[in-house]
Amino acid sequence: MDALLDPYTGDYVADQSATGLENETYIRLMTPLGSYWGDPALGSRLHELRRQKHLTRVEVLARQYAEQALQPMLSAGRARSVAVSAALLRPGWLKLHVAAVDPGGRPVNLDYEVSLA
Repeated sequence: MDALLDPYTGDYVADQSATGLENETYIRLMTPLGSYWGDPALGSRLHELRRQKHLTRVEVLARQYAEQALQPMLSAGRARSVAVSAALLRPGWLKLHVAAVDPGGRPVNLDYEVSLA
């Protein structure tokens, strides 16, 4: 088990409850695509949604960007399946829900809030 990265603060949580899929999902979603020198394909385009108007189109783009960012987990066999949904929470915020299944068949449900401001 790994130390869990808290999606709200970005800090480690001391309870050692993560299995790896949680942290990989967080890193892939919150890292701007191309910003990590060791792997230019790591990350997502979610940062491009900043300063967007509060429209339904933003939900569709966020879901697509998240699915693209998480696809390497499926290709490498680190997840059996990944499903993403997006919903506008309140002005300036979007909620991403990621439902994944790890290789052992354990379901992992994660929620992330993405700032659009």
